[in-house]
Amino acid sequence: MIRVNGDLFTVEDHAKLDPTTVSTYLKEILGTKISTDLNQSIDMDYSLNVEGIARFRVNVFAQHHGLSAIFRLIPENPMTIEQLHLPKQIKELATLKQGLVLVSGPTGCGKSTTLASIITEINRNQRKHIITIEDPIEFIHTNDQSIIEQREVGIHTKNFQTALRSALREDPDVILVGEMRDLETISLAITAAETGHLVLSTVHTQGAANSIDRIIDVFPPNQQAQIRTQLAATLKAVIWQQLLPTKKEILPGVKRVGALEILMNNHALRNLIRKGNTHQIDSIIETNRKMGMQSMEHALEELLQKGLISQEKHDEFLPDRLEI
Repeated sequence: MIRVNGDLFTVEDHAKLDPTTVSTYLKEILGTKISTDLNQSIDMDYSLNVEGIARFRVNVFAQHHGLSAIFRLIPENPMTIEQLHLPKQIKELATLKQGLVLVSGPTGCGKSTTLASIITEINRNQRKHIITIEDPIEFIHTNDQSIIEQREVGIHTKNFQTALRSALREDPDVILVGEMRDLETISLAITAAETGHLVLSTVHTQGAANSIDRIIDVFPPNQQAQIRTQLAATLKAVIWQQLLPTKKEILPGVKRVGALEILMNNHALRNLIRKGNTHQIDSIIETNRKMGMQSMEHALEELLQKGLISQEKHDEFLPDRLEI
């Protein structure tokens, strides 16, 4: 099966794969080292580069019928903010000198693509030292105005925490952390943002307010007041992203576009975070559109007005806001 613009299709001109054929294919594709690792674990996540053909993010796993694998295509070159039709506010985030920027949303909504476009924007226009910590490395960046060093967890470093500690001693300007997974990674990322670095990362949440709550809730209750204070000071922006089918191609072969909720930090937001009143964040977004904030409802309406999405998709992706 292949997924094209969000929909699954059967590959009609290829026979169904039996368990033996799947295992043989994977061993041929993955090589000796990976095959050995697979014998020791029933789950693997890594990147695969097929020279002259394509680059993939691969997950191999065992299931009831045997081994399975998912190959997610990664474009050879990261797309720019303009190519992705992202709002101008995203380009402004690339000019930040320090602080924490989070991109949230479900798996497959384009979080990594958005972060890669920000890295590309910095690389094209600023002389910076950029370190990425990924699991696995997805987009490959080529040095332009900046120096970019990409590290893969499990190959170039033991884990996110070790790489982040090292990064603080490696004189970076920008640190990309593939995912905020656990307390230690989140704590180190906030520390890096506090000490003068621009830190970019992702969280699996729906809504800008929920992203802040998720970060805080990772910590035990006796540490949450301190984390609220740190987060209020370091957080620069939260982007919640959804990926929608479009009515027309925005790039050759591409018929999906991102709808982005954008939360920027200001005095009012800092107060809400410190006091634990994150349930009021939606109203902050609505009353601060002049400074670049944007609700998901507004983002969807704009895509509808531009003729990029249908009324049906607009209604389907509208968030279900709970009144508190």
